[in-house]
Amino acid sequence: MNSGAVIVARGRSDREQRLLSADEPLGALQRACGGAIPGTLAIPELLELVRRAGHYRMKLARVIHARDEANAISAWVEVSPDDDGCALAISNWRAAPLDQAREPVGADDDLAGVAAQCADLHTRLDARQQVLAVGRASAELEPVAAAMRRSHGRPWTDFVEVAGSSHRQPLHWRLLDGAEVTCGDAPERYVARLFPLGGAHGAVAGFDLYLVAVEAGALPDPDIPAPAPDPAGDPLDGVLGRDLAPVLRQPIARIIANAETIRTRLAGPLADEYAGYAGDIADAARHLQGLVEDLADLDAIEAPGFAPTPDRIDLADAARRAAGILGVRARERSITVEVPGEEIEVSATGEYRRVLQVLLNLLGNALRYSPEGSTVRLHVESRGSRAAVIVADEGPGLTPEQQARVFDKFERLGRGGDGGSGLGLYISRYLARAMGGDLTVASAAGEGARFMLELPTGYNGTYDLT
Repeated sequence: MNSGAVIVARGRSDREQRLLSADEPLGALQRACGGAIPGTLAIPELLELVRRAGHYRMKLARVIHARDEANAISAWVEVSPDDDGCALAISNWRAAPLDQAREPVGADDDLAGVAAQCADLHTRLDARQQVLAVGRASAELEPVAAAMRRSHGRPWTDFVEVAGSSHRQPLHWRLLDGAEVTCGDAPERYVARLFPLGGAHGAVAGFDLYLVAVEAGALPDPDIPAPAPDPAGDPLDGVLGRDLAPVLRQPIARIIANAETIRTRLAGPLADEYAGYAGDIADAARHLQGLVEDLADLDAIEAPGFAPTPDRIDLADAARRAAGILGVRARERSITVEVPGEEIEVSATGEYRRVLQVLLNLLGNALRYSPEGSTVRLHVESRGSRAAVIVADEGPGLTPEQQARVFDKFERLGRGGDGGSGLGLYISRYLARAMGGDLTVASAAGEGARFMLELPTGYNGTYDLT
């Protein structure tokens, strides 16, 4: 069991998997994961290893993976159980910056990054969806957070009400991801987003749970009848996003969950080719899930009364964060993403989450259509009453005819196999204009494309739409 390795830290847990003592850097990692000493083990993979060692009453050892605020951590851990708990010995400690490391199993980088920025509550869960530690919480959700802190080890679903579900909780995490929940006396409705944390051999060792407030108009209010369709408009307007999206989410999630169960052979042995087929089914279902979410987003922004929240934001910071979220995707294609320096700040008025959504769409498109080994540049500038962020790529560019159509609804410019819905740029321009700005493109065939998001710079609590 790696007996020749140098021990860098030791620790001690009790029979309830509470970490009683820990040398550094183990203690620092426990605190970075939201835990305390003494306190329930907040490092998901270590908690699961301690549980197994205690259950089987035998010494276990393996590599665990975790992360703190800045680094992806891997270490060899030996867990030795006795009558009072477990002794921990840590060796081969490795720390790599998050922008240079990829966890063995991870959350979707785009969604996880946005959720982390916008969540009203962040909680770290173990593999059984039981609460390990509670991170930040808004004032409205602080009572829920306090109840969770007092009751480590209980399923997170004990502290919320899952809308429209009478099943015994917690369900499979894929069925709960995206579910609408209510939290005690909090007036808002929230969407639960669950992002798995990687474990050994592709197993899920735990989750990051984010509760994100549902925007006004984003989901239908069951007490308010849906507006009658405009006789002059498309009879399908709003139906797909408003009526079908909520109905489709759970069966699609169930398809993904079952396909992943088959692919990972959790239900029993399976030939490689059939595991591959299951992976194809899961990928196709995720594609369908993405289309459903685009339709729901489309319905939300086109609903009467939709208005992003005006606030002071830093466009340079938003550009850097978008690049960080999509950093893994860029490295996979050997594309360099140039971003504004940390010293640069460009103030604007907009809703941060929506600005980040637009930038992720623009940068994602640039990475998708740029050649490998090229460079994508994010540049910010201030122009009096307007501020702008420009996403420039070295891709094939757009003809004048394509530029005239690129922001149209469901326009895919003849692309056949990239899985896009043709809604991303339409939604992005709609959001830009709703925030008092605009989204434009300048391009020439064979010379790349420059998409520019403009927003007002002045802030008085409203958008200047003049």
